[in-house]
Amino acid sequence: MVDLRGNKVHMSYSTRRLMNRVAVLGVCLGSSVASAQMKPDACPGDDTGLRLPAGFCATLFADGIGHARHLVVGANGVVYVNTWSGRYYGNDKPHAGGFLVALQDTTGSGKANVNQRFGETVQSGGAGGTGIGLYKGAVYAEINDRIVRYALPTGSNVPRDPPQTVVSGLPLGGDHPMHPFAIDTDGLMYVDMGTATNSCQPKNRQPKIPGAAPCTELETRGGIWRYDANKTGQVFSPAERFATGIRNGEGFGVDSAGHRLFVTQHGRDQLHANWPNLYKPDEEATLPAEELMNLKQGADYGWPECYYDSFQRKLVLAPEYGGDGGKKVGPCAGKTAPIAAFPAHWAPNGMVFYDKDQFPSRYRNGVFIAFHGSWDRAPYPQSGYNVVFQSLSGDHAGDKCEVFADGFAGATKSPGQAAHRPSGVAVGPEGSLYVSDDVRGRIYKIVYRGGPDANGNSKITACPSATAAAGDVSVAGAGPPEGMHPDASAEAAAATDAASAAAAATNAAAAATAAFTARLPIAKGATKEMLALGDRIYHGQVGGAACTGCHGSMGAGTALGPDLTDAKWLWSDGSYAGIAKTITDGVSQPKQYRNAMPPMGGASLTPDQVSAVAAYIWGLSHRGN
Repeated sequence: MVDLRGNKVHMSYSTRRLMNRVAVLGVCLGSSVASAQMKPDACPGDDTGLRLPAGFCATLFADGIGHARHLVVGANGVVYVNTWSGRYYGNDKPHAGGFLVALQDTTGSGKANVNQRFGETVQSGGAGGTGIGLYKGAVYAEINDRIVRYALPTGSNVPRDPPQTVVSGLPLGGDHPMHPFAIDTDGLMYVDMGTATNSCQPKNRQPKIPGAAPCTELETRGGIWRYDANKTGQVFSPAERFATGIRNGEGFGVDSAGHRLFVTQHGRDQLHANWPNLYKPDEEATLPAEELMNLKQGADYGWPECYYDSFQRKLVLAPEYGGDGGKKVGPCAGKTAPIAAFPAHWAPNGMVFYDKDQFPSRYRNGVFIAFHGSWDRAPYPQSGYNVVFQSLSGDHAGDKCEVFADGFAGATKSPGQAAHRPSGVAVGPEGSLYVSDDVRGRIYKIVYRGGPDANGNSKITACPSATAAAGDVSVAGAGPPEGMHPDASAEAAAATDAASAAAAATNAAAAATAAFTARLPIAKGATKEMLALGDRIYHGQVGGAACTGCHGSMGAGTALGPDLTDAKWLWSDGSYAGIAKTITDGVSQPKQYRNAMPPMGGASLTPDQVSAVAAYIWGLSHRGN
């Protein structure tokens, strides 16, 4: 208990008991009690670092379980998680044991004290997966090229018998090899077949290459397929396609009562990088929008011919199919538009429909979306890395969109430096929300403890507009952590202090970067001046390249691109000339990573600029010599 000044007030057990009884009876004791309810100690054990609306609390339900993707919660409160491995995570060492995890809290602490692993392992040829579901007492899980089901014996959280294959032969490889899915109350299983390419180019992600016409990839990818969860031995084929034109529909929201189905879409990448004559540099970060769609049988949502332009609020023709930078519409006039749009490249990885009573009424019959966070907004600030709530009104989006949970990434929102990244969301039987993190394998549990009034009305953080500006070109991690000054009504003096602190932090970071670069070794044929210029090009301050998006702000690599600081080279011999040639030619078919690198990183670099950034990368790789 605290007083109005925030000082702790110690009460006896009998006093606390009396106050609890009074609160239950609804007796008003004045504003001091209401204020006390909203203090941080109203959330005991919250060690998550998340920023949530007033009245909500979070606990670290589990940690370190592997690259946790999607999750689902049983009627008994057991949380089932699918974990993944492989090139998406830089081919790091997978967690020991099976890729599927069963978690349970038997103490009521908000933290799982039971952790059991099952399913395929590395030794049995498994690599894990994304999709997971529960239906008729069985766990359904994606593993490699199939979806299997494990029957759960009475009284056990994990199966005893081997799984049965529900459907096999699902397409693998390319940009989006995962197979998220959802099962409705009728047992219909909807499976996402993400695209192998960014925009159906014969040479994926390369500049100024037209798309394949027709895009034969759509026969087996780029849509939602439907199967029967009650049957086994089904085999993938084009015949089961339910809807098409969906580049990567990872998140599903199932409204069991209303028989509605919603799906998210990751918008395409690299409009400016691959078509610099048609798009301005900042449009790489602001186009196209991420999408929420009402899934209908037979619908065509536009990929690869179309993308959604949130500034014009319509689908427009992609440059690979004759688009002119957003003016032409062509066949896109006949495609199905999304019902809601979100800022570009936020990456909606998971979604769940909320129909429980624990949360305030404003959250009922809407969807929570886990945004994994951007990489293609560089060299502008990255964004996303949060959980958003979007209200619904029938088959359409409602008028409420809020950033429900933030702070997962920590100090820096970037793919290489984010501490945690939301990947999946699920709702427990009592209405709690669970969020998975696929960086360090955390599971968060979010509950509602009570807000300022009976309806939970409180100040919320509205979603940024899908038409918000890209921001200033910046070096990743140079500024203070996002959300450090959340009070928008602060006095002008406080705002000035915050701006000064941010400027000081930016200047300090720039000075540290300059000192770091000055200590790098210089390749034969290069100069200190070239090294300094290469630093600026690498970090997006000159030339328009987005190197940090794939290789990280310090070159240590991400899931999208290799580490540039060690002596292992996937291309060339690692010499100064070899690095320059790789930058000039690009990497159209990566050996270990899922993203191709266009020539010169998608920028229009001069020969001197190529030499400079090659000198910088050579210096990074020889720093320990």
